[in-house]
Amino acid sequence: MPKQKLPKEKNWYVIHTYSGYEDAVAKNLKQRIESLGMEDKIFNVIVPKEKKIKIKNGKRKVIEEKIYPGYVLVEMVVTDDSWYVVRNTPNVTGFVGAGTTPVPVSKEEIDNLKKRMGVEAPQYKIEVKVGDLVKITDGPFKDFDGKVSEIDEEKGKVKVLVNMFGRDTPVELDSLQIKKL
Repeated sequence: MPKQKLPKEKNWYVIHTYSGYEDAVAKNLKQRIESLGMEDKIFNVIVPKEKKIKIKNGKRKVIEEKIYPGYVLVEMVVTDDSWYVVRNTPNVTGFVGAGTTPVPVSKEEIDNLKKRMGVEAPQYKIEVKVGDLVKITDGPFKDFDGKVSEIDEEKGKVKVLVNMFGRDTPVELDSLQIKKL
């Protein structure tokens, strides 16, 4: 690393990795920090992830999805040694910054990211509103069309009026089981 004025305080930095290797990079980096005794310079390694809800085989599953694929966050004091340890970890392609100089991430950005990664319940993103026409994509009413009559944001449920046997019948569905027409 070229000799430059670097901040000597602890900051968060972003490192670029090969996509799909974020967890391996974090694990390798943590092992290298320990084996090389860098705990006083490199403090924390995070792969930013958030919980999302998906339906698989008709069942709800909470999965963790990477917020920024190909990137890992590192809390460290940048010195020649700490820079070298991070930069030469397998599958790390470099620091995000100008040239070879790592640029610290602002505290606000880190706080927002931590909030997004938080342990709060996964958020349901319901992209329909009452009155919308929808197609049911999963479950016993698959391929039926209907009209949204109620939405429960907290539970991620939607009530859809489906025309069966000549009348509208309310059917409660998971928000992931419908698609807007």
